[in-house]
Amino acid sequence: MRCRPFSRRTRSIWSRARRTTGRLALNNNFDGNGAIEVARGERAIVVVPEIPRDGSRRSAEARLEEAEGLAEAIGIEVVNERAFRVRTVRPATLLGKGQVDEVAQLAKDSSAGLLIVDSPLTPVQQKNLEEEAGTKVIDRTGLILEIFGERAATAEGRLQVELAHLDYQAGRLVRSWTHLERQRGGFGFLGGPGETQIEADRRMIRDRMARIRRELEQVKRTRSLHRDRRQRAPWPVIALVGYTNAGKSTLFNRLTGEDVFAENLLFATLDPTMRDIRLPGFDKAILSDTVGFVSDLPTELIAAFRATLEEVRSADLLVHVRNMAHPDREAQREDVEDVLVSLGLGEEGTPPRLETWNKVDLLPAEERERLGEEAKRRDDVVPVSALTGEGLEELRAKMAEKLRIGEQVHQIRLSASEGGKIAWLHSRGEVLDQRIADEEVELQVRLSPDNWARFQALESA
Repeated sequence: MRCRPFSRRTRSIWSRARRTTGRLALNNNFDGNGAIEVARGERAIVVVPEIPRDGSRRSAEARLEEAEGLAEAIGIEVVNERAFRVRTVRPATLLGKGQVDEVAQLAKDSSAGLLIVDSPLTPVQQKNLEEEAGTKVIDRTGLILEIFGERAATAEGRLQVELAHLDYQAGRLVRSWTHLERQRGGFGFLGGPGETQIEADRRMIRDRMARIRRELEQVKRTRSLHRDRRQRAPWPVIALVGYTNAGKSTLFNRLTGEDVFAENLLFATLDPTMRDIRLPGFDKAILSDTVGFVSDLPTELIAAFRATLEEVRSADLLVHVRNMAHPDREAQREDVEDVLVSLGLGEEGTPPRLETWNKVDLLPAEERERLGEEAKRRDDVVPVSALTGEGLEELRAKMAEKLRIGEQVHQIRLSASEGGKIAWLHSRGEVLDQRIADEEVELQVRLSPDNWARFQALESA
């Protein structure tokens, strides 16, 4: 049975409701495409709840600093901050009554209109905190989604962000739509008691999410075709991964000679970028700059960006860029590993990895020397400064070495007319010997297991 289009009255209710509700997260400017514009210059208070059972790898001071960085990344002015030890989590407000009162007074004294809580909040906790504190409230997940909403530049990135936003907001309509909990008569259907406005809005969100998932599935298929072409092409792919603001884009620019956006901001890069680079012994390689990871990365974003992050899974080499000048560099390394594991990139059966210890120019001389000695004892580490260019030639050599791990020598015989395959072997492997006899070419070639598999695919194509 087909349903009729929404009536004029229904469309009017929907339009009026959205105007009344305002924006779903920060201000009254939800554009309908998943992106939410942040009120730049908004005065905010940052609160870090310390919950013992969470087993956080970071100190309260480090968490406060990162939360401030996330806020500043979208132009929010942090005017005050507090860390609270939460012994018992309150289902209604997360924080205790005295702590909520302190936050409310702090917001009043600081003339702050926004409260940022560096922890996931339930819809009920978010709503109650807004009422108690007298400010708008956003949790860590919402804040990261705000940044992604502002930074997404490509059509694919905007779709991914919109999907994550809708997934996050679907359960939070209780916050501001309680005045629309009345039940309306059914429209477009025969019989039935009708549905509340909240139910209608949730249904609309689910329908929109389904459409976005279909579009992203097409993106996934397109990316898969592109990856298949690259698999057949004679060039290895190297993916830069790492914690946000570790210096991946600066390193990418240094290695490629490009000028992609690179600033001292969290999540400066969202959309993956690929460029050619030269490595010793390789005619060409492809370097991919990817989105930075962060602790407690929202599951909505991991799911939405899976099509993009699959580029990491298909790489021939992962280069983990680390900010060695950061006090929580070990915790950041563990967070990156956690995200890679969630993508199916555990140590077993995955591309080789190389750690790039970046920003060594910011270290004290004694610490820098100690790290240099440690790097000499390992074959998977290169200290560099993407800013000054120090160590980049060693990094290029080490990347080429890692790409050749597990190489074996193969005896291959081809027709002399198969020039494309012969050129492929020269560019992707190391040709140790080549002889021509009776219109055939005999080659002795050293190839990595991946390249040998690709060559066999070329042979059977």
